[in-house]
Amino acid sequence: MKTVKTRPQYSILNVRGLIVIYILLCILTVLLTRSFFSGTLYDGKVPSQLSIVVFFTIPAVLLVFLCIAAAGLAGDVIARRPGTKFKVRLLGYFTIIVIFAAAPMTIVTGISISEIIRFWQGVNADAARTAARTFAVENFSFHIENFEKALAEIRQNPAAVPLPEGKSDSVEPEQRLPEGIACVQDFQITGEDITEIAFTGRQSGKLEEPPSHTEGYLTRELPRDLGVIRYIMLPEKNIVRLISYDLGLEFDLGIAAIENQGERFDLIGNLRENARILVLFYYGVFFFPTLLMTLIIAISFARRVTNPIVELTEATRRVAEGDFSIQILARRGDELGLLIRSFNAMVQDLEKSRAALLKAEKISIWQNMAQQLAHEIKNPLTPIKLSAERVLRRWHNEPEQIREIIEESMMAIIQETEGLTNMLNEFRTFSKPMEPSKSVSRIGESVEEAIGLYRGSYPEISFDIEHIAGDITVKIDKNRFSQILSNLLINAIAAMDGNGLIEIRTDLVKKREVEFCRLSVRDTGKGIAKQDSDQVFVPYYTTKQSGTGLGLPIVERIVNDHGGVIWFNSAEGTGTTFFVDLPVGVQ
Repeated sequence: MKTVKTRPQYSILNVRGLIVIYILLCILTVLLTRSFFSGTLYDGKVPSQLSIVVFFTIPAVLLVFLCIAAAGLAGDVIARRPGTKFKVRLLGYFTIIVIFAAAPMTIVTGISISEIIRFWQGVNADAARTAARTFAVENFSFHIENFEKALAEIRQNPAAVPLPEGKSDSVEPEQRLPEGIACVQDFQITGEDITEIAFTGRQSGKLEEPPSHTEGYLTRELPRDLGVIRYIMLPEKNIVRLISYDLGLEFDLGIAAIENQGERFDLIGNLRENARILVLFYYGVFFFPTLLMTLIIAISFARRVTNPIVELTEATRRVAEGDFSIQILARRGDELGLLIRSFNAMVQDLEKSRAALLKAEKISIWQNMAQQLAHEIKNPLTPIKLSAERVLRRWHNEPEQIREIIEESMMAIIQETEGLTNMLNEFRTFSKPMEPSKSVSRIGESVEEAIGLYRGSYPEISFDIEHIAGDITVKIDKNRFSQILSNLLINAIAAMDGNGLIEIRTDLVKKREVEFCRLSVRDTGKGIAKQDSDQVFVPYYTTKQSGTGLGLPIVERIVNDHGGVIWFNSAEGTGTTFFVDLPVGVQ
């Protein structure tokens, strides 16, 4: 029997799984955090119901996991499973550590937030904003005064700027424009057409057409008038002169900064009222999940530590019941590894002792088989001898009447000889060494061919093959696989007396990282009697009148030699299901 190694089974709530789930939930929170804080800090609003639902997903999910883990631990306590007291003790230690670690941070955070709120309340933002606005107004008035002086100079000396009659592009703008003037544009109006006829100054202040045809200051519009003040002058008929005064980009940017910071100070004032709600929200979203995570990991860690002890207890019980195939895989660095390895060595020694006993038992079986074979060979020899003596006696005494008995005697000899030949062929198949085939067989094709031989002969039997995956292949020669199917189908037909249902299905299973195809053949026959179930695979044991008792032993040997296993489940009056596991092949 092959040794089956098992690894201790743990619940879904292990440390790695929890960390993965926690990371995924944190990623979701980070993706939505920006919108939350932008709404809170820039709009001064408390989190909406949707934000609360989204952000509290993490603690809610972790709380569910904690309840599941706590329920499992409570079930262990109620059932008094081995290692439960140790689990509870470890969980208590972890809880104390969490409380001691979280209490100082909670106190410090609460005090810090209270001081920040008190500092906010001491900031006089309104006075600073009023002073900044007053300074901006005074600065603008100063620029207006300078602009008025430049306009007066232009009115007194029109030659200071270009006129339609004389363009002097070769002269530097600084030499032609009064101080503070950024640029001057002249437009000619002819009917509905507007044409630029002269431009002097900075290109950034240039416009495509005059915003107005009326003399006076233009209302500032951003971004058109960014950093400038504009004035419309009508020096001649059908001539519009656009004069731009340079305020500097810093002026408008400064005004915008003052307004922006003023709005933020207003938001700070609103946040003062909602600060405590935000603090509770912060603890619920970022701090409380850490506590839950720690408690869940504590429960999982306690389970992980105590599970090897529980596994040793279960393995000991199975060995006591006679199952020597169990072995426990010790983890690297596990303190119980030495004990587990000693246990595995003990089980292996017991398995070797049992193997020796099985070997002796097999020798005894072969001896019994030899005796049974001799008996089975002796039985057909008697009628063969009697038939031959009968023919010889008639030949000597009544040669003219030999034709009356020769056909009957020869048929008896042929029939017994054929039975003897079949029995010897099956024995030879069973006894000779069998090399596992390296070829593969397709399950669907082999099953179709096998049942095709019996559908016509047994019309009262229904064959159900709907649950067969036709693309699965197994590592076995097609003839060997057909031999397995034929033996199982013959036994199923015999068990149902030619009337019933035979269901054949396939499933994929995995054993120690090796993939197997599980073939099951179920019949609705009379089933196998309990007293016969232990003798099914014993050679020459049969309950059929015409059976040799070698069919299922040969099938078992073929399956075992190809790395598989065969077994059955049966209930008297209900039917029998034979299961065959064979390694999956790749074509």
